[in-house]
Amino acid sequence: MKKAAVFFLLLFVSLNLRAQVKYETIQSSKLGEDRQLKIQLPRGYKTNTDKTYPLFIVLDGDYMFEAVAGNVDYYSYWEDMPESIVVGINQVDKRFDDCMYSEQNSLPIDTGAAFYEFIGLELIPYIEKKYRTTNFKVAVGHGETANFINYYLLKPKPLFQGYIAVSPELAPNMIDYLPERLSKLESKIFYYLANTKNDPGSIKEMTEALNKDLSAIENDNLFYSFNSFENPSHYSAPLHALPNAIENIFKVFQPISKKEYKETILELETSPVEYLVEKYQTINDVLGIEKKILINDFKAISAAIEKTEQFEYYEALGKMARDEYPDTLLGGYYLARFYEEMGEPKKAMRTYQTAYTLKEIAGISKDLLIEKIDLIKEDFGY
Repeated sequence: MKKAAVFFLLLFVSLNLRAQVKYETIQSSKLGEDRQLKIQLPRGYKTNTDKTYPLFIVLDGDYMFEAVAGNVDYYSYWEDMPESIVVGINQVDKRFDDCMYSEQNSLPIDTGAAFYEFIGLELIPYIEKKYRTTNFKVAVGHGETANFINYYLLKPKPLFQGYIAVSPELAPNMIDYLPERLSKLESKIFYYLANTKNDPGSIKEMTEALNKDLSAIENDNLFYSFNSFENPSHYSAPLHALPNAIENIFKVFQPISKKEYKETILELETSPVEYLVEKYQTINDVLGIEKKILINDFKAISAAIEKTEQFEYYEALGKMARDEYPDTLLGGYYLARFYEEMGEPKKAMRTYQTAYTLKEIAGISKDLLIEKIDLIKEDFGY
């Protein structure tokens, strides 16, 4: 297990060499001291000057930053999540003070209250002013800091939209606060919880109890997921939890999978094209990102239309494909298929002929168009 953890850490470090990692110091009036930051900017940050990015705030940045930054860089490279800015807060020798809470109500007091205000009133405004961020923010914590990030959920308007709590050492009242708060959410929140069988007993017991309560919540604004790992130690748990957390939080951003295609799209009683529109609208609304519709996703919807023989949906898909990929055969091919199946062979043939001058894409070749044209001529004697 130790060898595996070292391997993953080396992988994350090597990936970070390709991203832009910076070290900065922020002056804090709330803390009455300077605090060291580690910041990873996406690979294309300098060249894509109009692009904005989700923000990860990583507590325990002295050891958690590299694990989070490596995962973010890896998943964004494969377009399974958006490129993001990752900020780690170093808490060496300050962790206990930063996470201090009241024994009476489990809420931050003294140095804990100061650290709470530092993140919300100083750190995030500093990052948002200096770097190009969207409104989608994710907080990451481990142990005591995994408990601490929950305090931002207790506000009427949560500061973060995503929470990754790995083996949290929960404050006594947090086990009551969280289910009550999450059951009443009025905006979309992504919450990921994880533990390991090798956590200290108190952490295992409280996270299992919390998971039971959160799993029972019925609120369409809560996107909750939980993992319990068998073998990792308390300290290696983040390396196992982070990939699962990212995949769950950014599921909507990912290309349509075989599972999504089979279990969701093929079972739709409404238009699969509308499903595609809503998927990308959600990416825009929740993540603040205008994402170009992937060729993979066009192909998935096209396959569903063919499989279910709902050819009338090809018209809307063709118009979308023309907008997204105007220099390619994609839109023309889908529109021609629509005319074919709607009993308009002349329109289909002309549409295939018009599309012929455009670029090949997604397995749709000019030879395929010629075959389609020849078949229409043969069938109808044109």
